[in-house]
Amino acid sequence: MDFYFPEFSAHIDWTQRPRFCDKELAGFGIGTAPDLMVADMLVEIFMCEGRQQRLLLHIEIQTQRDASLARRVHDYNYRIGKACRQPVTSMVLLADTDPSWRPRSFRERVRGNARTYTFTTAKLLDCVRDVDALAASDNPVAWFTLAHWRTQQTQHHPRKRYAAKLHLTRLLFRHGWSDRRIMVLFNAINWMMVLPEPYQRRYWQAVLRLEKERDMKLLNPLEQMFFDDGIKKGREQGLEQGLEQGLEQGLEQGRAEGRTEGAAALLERLLTQRFGPLPQTVRRKLAKASVAQVEAWSDALAGAQSLKQVFG
Repeated sequence: MDFYFPEFSAHIDWTQRPRFCDKELAGFGIGTAPDLMVADMLVEIFMCEGRQQRLLLHIEIQTQRDASLARRVHDYNYRIGKACRQPVTSMVLLADTDPSWRPRSFRERVRGNARTYTFTTAKLLDCVRDVDALAASDNPVAWFTLAHWRTQQTQHHPRKRYAAKLHLTRLLFRHGWSDRRIMVLFNAINWMMVLPEPYQRRYWQAVLRLEKERDMKLLNPLEQMFFDDGIKKGREQGLEQGLEQGLEQGLEQGRAEGRTEGAAALLERLLTQRFGPLPQTVRRKLAKASVAQVEAWSDALAGAQSLKQVFG
């Protein structure tokens, strides 16, 4: 709330612990899939001033453009207020990639009747204008905002995503955060910034080095097992590919040598038929010759009157 909605947050009495109302959402049909009404979060908070100090805060997070968003926010707000008999305020975090999409109200007109509902929004893109400030901030929400933006930026670029993910992981240790907070954010970034297997393997290797530098265990036993299996699998695949490649190269080399020996033997036979027994110097030339040389000598044999003309 301090990061995305600071003006509203300044009026909340943070000395009283907020109460999350997930069970209430499910109880009156919002937050359950069959009803197709899935609100993101409902929290009971206490305000610093006013007669009605208790307030229900409905928070919606939208990561892509949706023409029905304004109506949904209106419907959530109305149904929550009716079911709980408490004042409700709705706030929306727009985490999409379109800077021009900024819905703030729902309007409906039906034969002379009009209804307008206005809600508060924050645009994540507005928060990433100063990337250096986000990276330097001690607020973990700033780090998470940067992680979400980098995830969007690198959607089809695994190399850039790997670099961004590693940079964000290193940032976790620059703010003096608790081990628990670091682990929560570390798990979040692995959920958000998915990498192809080769890059993920490189990332795990970098994480292992970070663990040693910071004397902190980041990978849980299950992740460590998958990483070890991946290394083993990679080595096995590398060995298998190396053997296959070596065998293929060996076969190809064998075929080439066989072709050369066969061509040289055939030429030697033709030369012997034409000019009689061959001297040792000619035999040595044939034994060391390449396929191209044997072919050239075979072409010369057709019009040659002597061995000298064939090999000249």
